[in-house]
Amino acid sequence: MINLCCYKSLLCFARKTKPRHLSIARYCTQQLKHEVDTTYPTCGQPTPTSHPYLLKPGELIPGFKVDDFVLRRHLLMKSIVTTTHANSLYNIVVIPSAKKTYMTEKIPYVFRQNTDFFYFTGCLEPDSVLVVHGMSDENFKTDMFVQKKDTKAELWDGPRTGIEVAPKLFAVNNAHPVENLSNFLQSLSFQHPTFCLWYDNTSNNESTNAVIKHFVGQHNKSWNVPKQLFHQLRLHKSENEQVMMRETCRIGSEAFVDTIGFSKPGRTEHQLFTKFDYEVRMRGAQILAYPPVVASGDNANVIHYIQNNQMCCDGDLLLMDAGCELNGYDSDITRTWPINGQFSDHQRVLYEIVLDTQLRLLKLCENLPSLDELFSAMCTLLGSALVENHMVTKTCATLHNYSNDSSFVLITRVITWEWMCMIVPQYRVLFHLALA
Repeated sequence: MINLCCYKSLLCFARKTKPRHLSIARYCTQQLKHEVDTTYPTCGQPTPTSHPYLLKPGELIPGFKVDDFVLRRHLLMKSIVTTTHANSLYNIVVIPSAKKTYMTEKIPYVFRQNTDFFYFTGCLEPDSVLVVHGMSDENFKTDMFVQKKDTKAELWDGPRTGIEVAPKLFAVNNAHPVENLSNFLQSLSFQHPTFCLWYDNTSNNESTNAVIKHFVGQHNKSWNVPKQLFHQLRLHKSENEQVMMRETCRIGSEAFVDTIGFSKPGRTEHQLFTKFDYEVRMRGAQILAYPPVVASGDNANVIHYIQNNQMCCDGDLLLMDAGCELNGYDSDITRTWPINGQFSDHQRVLYEIVLDTQLRLLKLCENLPSLDELFSAMCTLLGSALVENHMVTKTCATLHNYSNDSSFVLITRVITWEWMCMIVPQYRVLFHLALA
């Protein structure tokens, strides 16, 4: 069978030659139309049919079947009913998607889904809303509100799933046009006057915020914020989630190794940023997890340094805080290395202090300590090592009066925000802070 490129070439040839070739042109046009109709995806995100190289049969998101999201919604309703301690209340949980945002005019930023909405739906489309409602985890329904099919809009922005396909794709009871959300909530309130509304009003979805504000105003009610319940559920990772987390960390780690090998004096921070971005995407990550910090020299002492526009000089250390996102799961890695490939004596001492502290903390994790206990242990280990190497004048032997302890303040300002990572600030600045 002639492929799509061949049809296009023949069509171009036929149009440029004599009328006797018009039959070829008509035939090629028909074949091109057939090819487009049969290969163009009908949903607003990849499916096993449209992207068989990404998704296995039955998967909604790579690595996750639709049943995973159904289970999450079940656990959500169970958690909410347990929290309210009232089986007579009709709970209505509203979870909006992210909104598409724009650089300027009609030029959009790369879309990233609201994490909570994604966790409970697996839906990657903007301008959508999930409503989970019922009185118990054994008696509840899920309704999704999505954009209607629109030929003109889809020509510009790509296909939409639409209300006909959404129930099957996302395994929800019903789907509605997103414009009907307000009327739907009003209908639920008439059927169940003793309802309890759950909504996270910190969402940047302004249209849904407006609908909720109007709805509760009409009924003289407030709402409960479910974010803590969401995060309690997300805290426990399934086996599939653990696999995905390991994979995104593997991708990030390999990209770090390649970026370190690419480093040399004369390269810019931006070039190293670009190298990491390229390497994670070539390994399958969709986007960077966050704006990376690529900081050489004194720039490493600016915690959220993201300008990444300086030249990397011989003798400098470079700190990189970067990660990638794979199917909604992020890696977050920080490492520091010498641009020229060789630590100076002072740099090596400081690096080994941080490395030794990290290894001891990892060993301590075997006893399942609290985060506070890990933090305290880190301060003690780092403080002692810095004193022993004459980098600070006193150690934080106790944390009871840490506000007056110079080494604790030093650690808090420079190191602890990424205490489980390999952060090594420039040693000369460390001395300056210790003397301040």
